[in-house]
Amino acid sequence: MELQEAILKRRSVRKFTEENVTDEELRQIFEAVRWSPSWANTQTWEFIIVRDRALIEKITATYSEKNPAVKCSLAASTLIVACAKTGISGCYGGKELTSIKNWEIFDLGIAVQTLCLKAHELGLGTVIVGLMNHEACEKIIGIPEGRKVIAVIPIGRSATPLKEGPARKPVSEFVYLNSFDKGMF
Repeated sequence: MELQEAILKRRSVRKFTEENVTDEELRQIFEAVRWSPSWANTQTWEFIIVRDRALIEKITATYSEKNPAVKCSLAASTLIVACAKTGISGCYGGKELTSIKNWEIFDLGIAVQTLCLKAHELGLGTVIVGLMNHEACEKIIGIPEGRKVIAVIPIGRSATPLKEGPARKPVSEFVYLNSFDKGMF
């Protein structure tokens, strides 16, 4: 699969079959993730693979009541909890250097995009869940100090054919040349 095809066809999947994601598929996904770029190559991302049914139920119970990912998370054979080490990315000597705080979220976002695209290449579906009680999830899975849960990613084989994505803004609406008053394209 070419990268452009993966970018255009990857969709959030919220209905999974009962077929398990294999250890080999997860290994391939995380082998790709490890090559994701990060601030000063700090690689502050960490992932917890959750397959235990009781733990999946507890993690899903931390989602907000109206979160549309509740059903798919409960149906998924695997959840991936995406975590970030804090106080490293965007910092030197423990001091934040950028005016944008929590730079680790940016780095983790890159790694999660790599994860989702590689999963898609392998025929797996994912959805990124962030509407949840992050602190409650951290307690359930025993996240140590200096780390935080950023998202949960249910992963599996899509139970329905992937649909075409929603309309997108034209490039001319979000790319500018030198300032906001002159479009690039």
